[in-house]
Amino acid sequence: MKIVAATDFSTRSQRAVRRAGLLARANNADLVLVHVVDDDQPSRLVTIESREAERILAEQIASMAELRAVQCRPMVVLGDPFDGILRTAAEVGADLVVMGAHRKQLLRDIFIGTTVERVVRTGPYPVLMVNTEVDEPYRKVLAPIDVSESAAHAVDVSRAARLSNEAHITFLHAFLPLAKGKMFMAGLGRDSIDDYVARERQGAIDAVTALIPENDLHRSEWSLRVEEGDAFEVISRMIGETAPDLLVIGTRGRSGLLKVLLGSVTEEALRSLDVDILAVPPVR
Repeated sequence: MKIVAATDFSTRSQRAVRRAGLLARANNADLVLVHVVDDDQPSRLVTIESREAERILAEQIASMAELRAVQCRPMVVLGDPFDGILRTAAEVGADLVVMGAHRKQLLRDIFIGTTVERVVRTGPYPVLMVNTEVDEPYRKVLAPIDVSESAAHAVDVSRAARLSNEAHITFLHAFLPLAKGKMFMAGLGRDSIDDYVARERQGAIDAVTALIPENDLHRSEWSLRVEEGDAFEVISRMIGETAPDLLVIGTRGRSGLLKVLLGSVTEEALRSLDVDILAVPPVR
C-alpha cells in the first residue's frame, strides 16, 4: 500500500501527517510526504521556498513520533496545490491521499472550491480529510449508504486501509416520503400519514439491509439507522447525536435519495462538518 500525505506545514496539516503515519504503520505501507511550492513567483523565491520545504520535511520525518518505523519519503513539487498533490499521487501509485482540513475562505470556496474538494473531484483516489487530533484508531464510523454499489464500496475501501477495522460502523440511510406533504395538504388524518411514512421507512430498511450482506459487510460490527429527511441534514444531525470519529462517504451513488454526487452532499460535508471524512470515488 502507498499513502500520500500533503502538508503545508500548518497545524491542520500536522494532524493529517500524524494520522497518515499511524495508517502507514498499521498497513506496513510506504508513505510519501509532499509539499507543493507555488511556482507562480520569481524563480529565486521558488528555489528558496523549495529548499526550506525540504529542510522542514526532513525535520518532521526525524522528529514526529507517528513516523517512526515508517518507510517515509519527502517530496517537494512545484505548481498549484491540488495539481501537485494529484501528480504526486499518480507518480507513486497512491492508494490513499491524506490531507488536513482546509482553511475556510467563504468566497474562494464558493467560486473555486477548496484544495481538498478539487483533489476529490478531479482525482481517482480515496481522500481522507483529517479534522481532529490524532490519538488512537477510529472507533466509531458513520457511513451514509444508499442502494448503490458506491456506498458499500466506500466502506470496503475504509476497511482495506484499516481505517474502520477496529470500529463500530453505523450505516445511515436518509429517505424522503415524497407524498407526505400532499397528504397533509389534502387534509388526510395523522394516522394515515404516519402509516404511509412507516411503509416508506420499512421499504428503505428492506432495500438497504439487502445490500449489506450482498457486499460482504456483515462481518463487521455494525448497526443501521434509517432517518427521515434531506440527506445532508440527516448526516449532520447524526454526527451531532453520535459523535463519530470518521465519516465514510462515497462520491457518487447511482440511485436512492442519498446520492452523494460531488457538488452536493459530499462537497457540503467536506466544507462544513467537523469530523474526519473519507471520500471514496466509485470503482473505475
